[in-house]
Amino acid sequence: MKTNQIYDYIERLGNLLRTDSRRDVAEYGLQPIHLEVLHYLSLCNRYSDTPMGVTDYLGQTKGTVSQTLNVLEKKGLLNKHPDSRDKRMTHLKVSSAGKELLKTSIPSPLFVNACEQLTEQSQTQAVKVLQELLQAIQHSNSMKSFGICHTCRYNHKKEDNTYFCELTQESLSNEDIQLICREHINIS
Repeated sequence: MKTNQIYDYIERLGNLLRTDSRRDVAEYGLQPIHLEVLHYLSLCNRYSDTPMGVTDYLGQTKGTVSQTLNVLEKKGLLNKHPDSRDKRMTHLKVSSAGKELLKTSIPSPLFVNACEQLTEQSQTQAVKVLQELLQAIQHSNSMKSFGICHTCRYNHKKEDNTYFCELTQESLSNEDIQLICREHINIS
């Protein structure tokens, strides 16, 4: 087994990326966690763009997430909107300033440069192996997959080529089905 070697490489990659991220966002008075929250919110759907969705995805405490969201909102990188049906629920949207920050920071120039040094075949192999490893970790620990909607067992394509979520009993837009969802369950 190469478990320790794989772990060491992934741990080192994570440290290098966090160091690069810390350097990128320091001028904005932010920490890497702030960038992680913005990145998640830029990828998730309307069922997942809540404080609880952020908490689940990042594995942080509610208090940490609350403080992080307040910082992002004060800096104009995030907007909060009450749910139209349930006023107790708040949806979080990345502002235009937040989207600009993400464009320059995710993926970082360091990471882009490193990937460009790999062949197309190596990049494809890396994606496949990392996806398998992620799924194995999630499966072995009964973690939520936060997968893309169109790969979920609840996603149903109707005869008129529209989509419907059988869990929430709501119609899904073409945009919805391309985003990650905290309710995602793999098709199997």
